[in-house]
Amino acid sequence: MEDSPYGSGEPRPLPPPYEEKIISAGDRNKDEGLDFREFSKYLKDHEKQLRLTFKSLDKNKDGRIDITEIRQSLADLGLEISKEHAEKILQSIDVDGTMTVDWNEWREHFLFNPATSLQEIVRYWKHTTVLDIGDSLTIPDEFTEEEKTTGLWWKQLTAGAVAGAVSRTGTAPLDRMKVFMQVHASKTNKISLVSGFKQMLKEGGVTSLWRGNGINVMKIAPETAIKFMAYEQYKKLLSSEPGKVRTHERFMAGSLAGATAQTTIYPMEVMKTRMTLRKTGQYSGMFDCAKKVLKNEGVKAFYKGYIPNILGIIPYAGIDLAVYESLKNFWLSHYAKDTANPGVLVLLGCGTISSTCGQLASYPLALIRTRMQAQASVEGSEQLPMNLMVKKIMEKEGFFGLYRGILPNFMKVIPAVSISYVVYEYMRSGLGIQK
Repeated sequence: MEDSPYGSGEPRPLPPPYEEKIISAGDRNKDEGLDFREFSKYLKDHEKQLRLTFKSLDKNKDGRIDITEIRQSLADLGLEISKEHAEKILQSIDVDGTMTVDWNEWREHFLFNPATSLQEIVRYWKHTTVLDIGDSLTIPDEFTEEEKTTGLWWKQLTAGAVAGAVSRTGTAPLDRMKVFMQVHASKTNKISLVSGFKQMLKEGGVTSLWRGNGINVMKIAPETAIKFMAYEQYKKLLSSEPGKVRTHERFMAGSLAGATAQTTIYPMEVMKTRMTLRKTGQYSGMFDCAKKVLKNEGVKAFYKGYIPNILGIIPYAGIDLAVYESLKNFWLSHYAKDTANPGVLVLLGCGTISSTCGQLASYPLALIRTRMQAQASVEGSEQLPMNLMVKKIMEKEGFFGLYRGILPNFMKVIPAVSISYVVYEYMRSGLGIQK
């Protein structure tokens, strides 16, 4: 029978690693000790986590965990163990010799074991895989060890990519309107939604509303793959404890992964803007567009607007992550009673709010990036660097000039989220991903 740091019989002193982990987890004021309030808070939070874990292991909901349920749960995490091994695990927790573990036994055994990662919270609170609102600056998802060992991660990324493709196609007219307003709208050239769409329909017909969508969809796959691989590597480099990633480390790793992916696929971003703004007959297709840009403006043109784009990752990803984590933790501490699963509406609500806040913060940089990408293709426009462009917009149009096109941008958030979620769920069942 294995010793537990806290169990039946005489209380035993905690091993030093447990003491250190409990103090670091509960020490709010960073004085390297726990006062009564901090210790009480630690116990309360930890007990809530234990309750969630117990409920997830108790498959048949009879209030007791047996050998079959332990083996099933470990199998779900990619670990196959023998019946004898499962019995040993059970015996180490089972106080009354019934070969089952009830809540009190579970709580007593683990209350002072500072387990910090709950696989099911990670699983349920997916964010970027589920939602695609047209921007690619969010921090990648965390995948559980189970998802990595069983190969579920690539199925989830595939489901997310397909959902993103359908969502972007469904909201492409609003995205084109946003780019159109970012580049062409000003105090002297006022463009409303109605007049903008009329102009587009008159110039190129209904199909012109989807200009630039092909390349916008094409860039999802390489960007997702590069970002995911880079994120996993940056996490290993930056994490202070193996296997555990703190929020600030996740933000740094995610931002660096986003920058790596954006640097690699950035020429496609420039092409997307050029294809979106093209006039009828200007380019016969993507390759013709690339050829003409290269011939007329050189290789440098494919990295126009790169600096504001990379700078935009930090406010977008930082605020998106901070708001999402805050909303997630608020829900888990106030409403998670029997499960860590928040349900569809809460998940979509939190994701939509956090992404919208991220967009608001980084929108001026996105506008500058789009204008710089479009400069050479807009007749009579000056080739300005980032600082002079900001100065010119502020002088001519004031602060709100940096938010041109924000209305169609926000109008597409709810349909984009709804479409991507519905398609993601269909893809999950199609690819055999368990709930």
